[in-house]
Amino acid sequence: MSAQEDLFVGVDVGTGSARAALVTCGGEVLSVATKSIQIWYPEPHFAEQSSEDIWTAVCQVTKEVIARFDINRIKGIGFDATCSLVAIDKQGNPLSVSPSGKHEQNIIMWMDHRAESEVKRVNDTKHRVLDFVGGKISLEMQIPKLLWLKNNIGADYFERAGHFFDLPDFLTWKATGATSRSLCSLVCKWTYLVEEGGQGRGHWPRDFFQQIGLSDLRDEQIGTDVRMPGSLVGKLSTDAATQLGLHPEVRVGTSLIDAHAGTLGMIGCNAAEGASRNFTERLGLICGTSSCHMAVSEDSLFVPGVWGPYFSAVLPNMWLSEGGQSASGRLLDHIILSHPAKELFKDKSLPEITKELNDIVANLGAGMDMINLTRDVHVIPDFHGNRSPLADSERSGMITGLTLDTSKKNLAILYLATVQAIAYGTKHILDAMQSHGHNFSCALICGGLAKNALFVQTTSDVLGIPVLLPQELESVLLGAAILGATAAGAYPSVQEAATKMCGGAARIEPTTGSQEFHRRKYAVFLKMLDDQIEYKKIMEK
Repeated sequence: MSAQEDLFVGVDVGTGSARAALVTCGGEVLSVATKSIQIWYPEPHFAEQSSEDIWTAVCQVTKEVIARFDINRIKGIGFDATCSLVAIDKQGNPLSVSPSGKHEQNIIMWMDHRAESEVKRVNDTKHRVLDFVGGKISLEMQIPKLLWLKNNIGADYFERAGHFFDLPDFLTWKATGATSRSLCSLVCKWTYLVEEGGQGRGHWPRDFFQQIGLSDLRDEQIGTDVRMPGSLVGKLSTDAATQLGLHPEVRVGTSLIDAHAGTLGMIGCNAAEGASRNFTERLGLICGTSSCHMAVSEDSLFVPGVWGPYFSAVLPNMWLSEGGQSASGRLLDHIILSHPAKELFKDKSLPEITKELNDIVANLGAGMDMINLTRDVHVIPDFHGNRSPLADSERSGMITGLTLDTSKKNLAILYLATVQAIAYGTKHILDAMQSHGHNFSCALICGGLAKNALFVQTTSDVLGIPVLLPQELESVLLGAAILGATAAGAYPSVQEAATKMCGGAARIEPTTGSQEFHRRKYAVFLKMLDDQIEYKKIMEK
C-alpha cells in the first residue's frame, strides 16, 4: 500500500452483527471491526430488528476501521445487508412492524416466517412474476411480508408509511438522504420486473399487486429511482459524514444484498492453475447462518425452485440464478447444542466445540476412513424448510441411524453427517441448475463456514469439482468495498473492480476415491426426500 493510495470502506450488516472493513484499491483489507446487533423474537416464527440500532452499530464499526488512517484518502463507501424489510413513517422515523407495537422494532428479518398464509395466497395466483422466483415466492421475500403488515397491523398502515426499504437500500438512504433503490434488491426480493432485452429498465407489476390485494402500495413507497449495483447514489450527507467519521465528499455506491456482495467479492479471484476465470462457470457459495448458491449467465435461464433469473442483480447485463439453504451454519450449531454430549465440552464456546469436533473426526481416520464414519448415519438438512430446489417452506429435517450413544464421538459422527448433508443439499441445487443450462467447472466459497476446512473439503468431495477458497476470506466486506470503489470512479465497472480487487485463491481438490461413497449417500439423500412425501400422504389418509 502506497502512502497516498485511495481507500474504500465496505459495510456488511449480517443477521447478528454489523461489520466494516477498510480496503485498498488493490483489494487488501487493512482493518475490520464488528458490533453485534439486537434481534427480537416476539412470537414463534417472528424475527425483528431495529434500524436505529443497526445504523448506530454501522457508525461505530466504520469509525473503528478508519481510526488509524487519514480520512482524506477515503474516497468511497459501499453497503450490503440481509434482505430484511425496513418500515419508515412519513416523518422518516421507524414504523413498527411488530405485534408489540414498539416502533424500535421496525424490521422484519429475512428469516422471519410469519407470512405463511400470505405466501400461499401469492403462489395461488400463478402470476408470471413467479417465473422469476423459481415458480414459488418465498417467505423470505418482501411482498408476502408487506401483505402480512396490511392484514395484521391495521387498515391504515400503508397510509402511515413513508418508505419500505430493503435493508441495504435503507443504509444508502441513511448515508445520503437519497431514496434510490438497488436493482439487486428489487428484482431479487420485491418482484420488480426486468425482462429479456430490458437493459435495466423495469417496472412494478401493478396487475399482480391488484390481484393479491396490494393495490394501495404506492410506487414512491417502494422505489421509483432504480440503479445498478455500484453506480453512484450520491455523496454522504453532512449528518451521515459526522456520524460515520468520514469526509462529506465520500461517494456512496448503490448497495447489494449480503450474499450478492459475497459473490462480487470473490467471483473475480485469480484462481490457481487450471481453474477457469469465466464467471459463468463459477458457482458462488456464500455460507454462513444460511447458504446462497449464486450463478451468473449471459442468457436468462429459468430453473424450477431456484430464484431468478435476475437481470443485473450483481454484474451489469448478466443474469443471476440464486439457490439457497435456509439453515446451514445455524443447523450445525443446532445439532451441537441439542446433543447430550454438548455438556461434556463444559464452558467451551461454539467455535471451540466445532474445532474440537473437527479434531475428533480427523483422529478417527483420514481420507476415505473418515468419510466412511457416516455410512449408517443420514441427515436431511431442511430443519427450516427447503429454499431450493424444492421451494417448500414446510419441509423438515430428518435423521436416521440414531442410537443411545451420548459420547463426544457420537456427536462428532452426527456433526460430520450433517456437514455432508448440507453438501448434498448443495449438489441437489447444482444438479437442478446444470440441468437447465448452467455449466460449472469449479465452486468458490466464502462466509463463516469457509473457515471450516472440513466443510470446504466435504463440499468439494460431494460436488466432484475443485473448490476455490479466496485468500481474502472477507469476501462480503470486499464486495461492499468494490461498490464504493466503483462509485468513486476508481474503476469503470464492478466487473473491472472485481477482476482487480478479488485477489488469489487456494484450490481444494476432491478427495481421491470419495466419489463412489458420496454417490451412494446422495442416492439415500434423494430417497429420504421422496420418503418424506410418502410419510405425509400416509398421515393425511
